[in-house]
Amino acid sequence: MIIVMKHGSSKKEIDHVIKMVEGQGLKATLLHGTERNVIACIGDKRHISQDFWNAMPGVEKAMPILSPYKMASREVKPTNTQVQLSPGFSMGGLKVGVIAGPCAVENKTQLFSIAKRVKEAGAVALRGGAFKPRTNPYTFQGLMEEGLEYLAEARERTGLPVVTEVLSPEHVEMIGKYADVLQIGTRNMGNFVLLKAVGEQPKPVILKRGMSATIEEWLLAAEYILSRGNTNVILCERGIRTFEDHTRFTLSLSAVPQLKQLTHLPVIVDPSHGTGKRYLVNPMSKGAIAVGADGLLIEVHIDPERSMVDGPQTITVEEFQRLMAELKPIAEAVGRQM
Repeated sequence: MIIVMKHGSSKKEIDHVIKMVEGQGLKATLLHGTERNVIACIGDKRHISQDFWNAMPGVEKAMPILSPYKMASREVKPTNTQVQLSPGFSMGGLKVGVIAGPCAVENKTQLFSIAKRVKEAGAVALRGGAFKPRTNPYTFQGLMEEGLEYLAEARERTGLPVVTEVLSPEHVEMIGKYADVLQIGTRNMGNFVLLKAVGEQPKPVILKRGMSATIEEWLLAAEYILSRGNTNVILCERGIRTFEDHTRFTLSLSAVPQLKQLTHLPVIVDPSHGTGKRYLVNPMSKGAIAVGADGLLIEVHIDPERSMVDGPQTITVEEFQRLMAELKPIAEAVGRQM
């Protein structure tokens, strides 16, 4: 259920309703909208009539939410959520944001040189894996905390906020000390203990779609994070497994406009993992912006042929610079900015 507050309702009225919600044994989460504030109520509400809430000062109406993903639904929040990555940029606003960097942090020299180049090209954040979940246990697993230290130093050098993946609940606190945005990878979309853990900390979370997940399952995974109090969730389409084998995964760009109908959360696209092929990153990035994506997550390297992880899907810094220039008119054509 949600309780929609009247336009101009006071903080005192909002606080009173939240206190009453919690007094009924429910969890209350305040969602700020451009016109009105909404209080999402989580828990068993069957014994409480809607008239009970409608009579309270400042309340416009109480209403049930029909979709299984309550807090992620546009029923709860018709306006788009914007997730702040830095003081000057929020994902989900007018400006399209591109997050770029190496798949894995390999060493200081590699990371700092890439960070400098992607910042110059217009990236809004730096991505880089310090902990790498790999199918093969004998392949490079990341530099771990040493890699996090390099990412933090790269942020100091460039001013770019840092995005990195978290693999387990035990790592959330440590990674939160270094990173600005926590990423949940495709293999962990259904790791509900991890989702709860990142939901209990305040930093933004990029939630990648599970490689075999439906859109509803993906939104329900987001619900785990939202229901724990963290409303700063960004959805990332990164391709799903199908019978097709000409690409590493099948990048479902149709998911972007579909999600825009279903949820208020920002949606970005990862064309690198979504295709697994370097030459497809440019056209699929353009397609993503054209269908309404709020941003991109792109793997970039100084020398992809020497990359320790996912070289075949990684573009060079020169290719990234060209791509950023080519994306600008596409963004403008759909009423966005780069």
